[in-house]
Amino acid sequence: MLRALSLESSYRSDKHNLLTDFYLPCLEESVQYSRAVGYFSSGTLGAAAKGLNKFIGRKGYVRLVASPVLTEEDATAIQIGYKRRDEVISNSLIFSLRECPLTHPIGQRLGVLAWLISEGLLDIKIAMVETQGGLGIYHEKIGIFQDDQGSQVVFTGSANESLGGLISNFESIDVYRSWIEADAHRIQPKIEDFEALWDDRTPHLRVFDFPEAARQELLKFRPSQIPLRDPEEPDSVTLFPIAKEDTPPYSEENKKPSHFVKVELLPRQTEALQAWEAAGHQGILAMATGTGKTITGLACAANLPILDLLVIGVPTNEIVQQWVKEISDRTTFHSPLIGAGSANGWLEPLFRKLRLLNSARMPTQRLPAILIGRYGELSKPRVKELITDAGGLPECSMLIADEVHATGAFGHRRLLRDDFSYRLGLSATPLRPYDEEGTEVVLTYFGGIIYEFSLEQAIAAGILCEYEYHVYITALEDEEYEEFQALTAQIGRLRASQDEEQLARADLLRIRRASILKSASSKFSILSRILDDFPPKRAMVYCADILQATVIARSLAHRGFRVARYSSEDVDRKRLLTEFSRGYLDALVAIKCLDEGIDIPETDLAIILASDTSERQFIQRRGRVLRAAAKKTVATIVDVLVVPPQTDVSAGVIKSELNRVLRFARSARNRMSTITTLVHELAPYGISHPDFL
Repeated sequence: MLRALSLESSYRSDKHNLLTDFYLPCLEESVQYSRAVGYFSSGTLGAAAKGLNKFIGRKGYVRLVASPVLTEEDATAIQIGYKRRDEVISNSLIFSLRECPLTHPIGQRLGVLAWLISEGLLDIKIAMVETQGGLGIYHEKIGIFQDDQGSQVVFTGSANESLGGLISNFESIDVYRSWIEADAHRIQPKIEDFEALWDDRTPHLRVFDFPEAARQELLKFRPSQIPLRDPEEPDSVTLFPIAKEDTPPYSEENKKPSHFVKVELLPRQTEALQAWEAAGHQGILAMATGTGKTITGLACAANLPILDLLVIGVPTNEIVQQWVKEISDRTTFHSPLIGAGSANGWLEPLFRKLRLLNSARMPTQRLPAILIGRYGELSKPRVKELITDAGGLPECSMLIADEVHATGAFGHRRLLRDDFSYRLGLSATPLRPYDEEGTEVVLTYFGGIIYEFSLEQAIAAGILCEYEYHVYITALEDEEYEEFQALTAQIGRLRASQDEEQLARADLLRIRRASILKSASSKFSILSRILDDFPPKRAMVYCADILQATVIARSLAHRGFRVARYSSEDVDRKRLLTEFSRGYLDALVAIKCLDEGIDIPETDLAIILASDTSERQFIQRRGRVLRAAAKKTVATIVDVLVVPPQTDVSAGVIKSELNRVLRFARSARNRMSTITTLVHELAPYGISHPDFL
């Protein structure tokens, strides 16, 4: 998230690299990027596109405003006849684009914009100044990043962007952060100004949609391959040698329409359905990973007497595809509309469906229209506006929110509409750690948790397999420990001040301190021992960051294992999952992308080299490896616990990670031997048997 970044209040080219120090870190944490770049030229657009390669794989949404450069003849032509305005502006934009060759670095950045446009992830609007004295150029410079937690970063500046000088520009920007109280009075007006600009509500300015002819000219910059890096970034390897397989993961013929799920519900699923109905068709089902939340949710929808529209929100594209498969294989619903990719591919059909459903009451017992999409897509303002233009949601509409905790993020709350008659949340971990407000939003909107089926219950019932838990203990290096202790002292001083800005800085330092444990250098050496004891075969390896994941993946490949990195920067993740599930890969090395909703029952080994302290994350990771599969009776979880050097026996360093170890150990099949070993090895730090009870 944005607030986890150590952002400065200003950046200048003589002290910083604006691309690597500011643009890229912010883009990597954002789900939306809004940018006003001033006048329209290939240079200014190229500058605005710096770092947007990060959005290609993450499906982030970009809004861009620019002003055309008009000659006196252009301005006169527009003033004489309003009908010629679009033609004159379009010609000006096309001329600006044709100034730049496709092979130029600016042209390569325009290729990123073209790719985003073709995928429906970028909207461009044109701004013009209209006064009594004639036409002018809109030349404001502003940018807004927003993450899935609702945090925002606004920057202004970078006034000297040009085609000839982009690479060697001397730039400066001022930065404002929404979570810093001192910035609040500055950031909100700028956000409101941009929203007014985007909605054409700014006096003396007119804002138009990007002309289609200019759009087609920009699309000529679209490269033949996905643009994965900025021209200023070095080449990097993201995928390691793996077997090839082009066969589609699944294929099913169409089924006859019906209102029923085609499988018999299990007792726990029936209990969950009945609890939802008893709660007035609202509520959250807190069911462990692998216990059938998806089919339970579909059964709830199928059991309604009348359902016009079913909207299913999920956090990732992989989970979208899993819902599509479940609907195809296990229900007789019509094929869903997928809210992803080009806007024309699903927004227009959605509009037509809504208008049809709102135009007249159709016969009861008909099948609902179904829309499935990522939260980042379904919660965009344009979707809200489309629903309003179509007359609102139909009377009998239902929202199913998978991994429902994600809807508590500020940017996703637009999806939580009051006109959803039926509401169902699904998650093994519905609560949002460190976000009481977001948790309250989720619980209030969906009506609280109405049914629970824990992971321990699932193991006892044989739904999930048992697991063995093995902990490898390694120590921080002296330099790492010194930095850890220094940060701890600094955090203590900041928290003692009770000043809001100082507390926010303390939170950032806590994240930095946690990264020392996650990225401890000794983990690389202990990995060799782990691989000797547990050779990976369909294993998931969790790392701290992209760098660690890259190094670990190369280390595994060097030892002869078939491995691929699996991260937000690796765009062909669907193929990687297919090859992994078919046994063509021994391991996927990931950061967080394998935490939620990935369904690969064959996985029987998880190696956790790094983990957050949040309960939700380690519950989800444990659930990934415990799914039942043929010939799989026991799963294995390997964890790494970082302790201080032998020169210090205080327990302060390990407290943040000990909670995870305790929870994993208590439910493990080998809990007694694991706990005994841990107590023996951690005795110098004051850890005893009662701590594990």
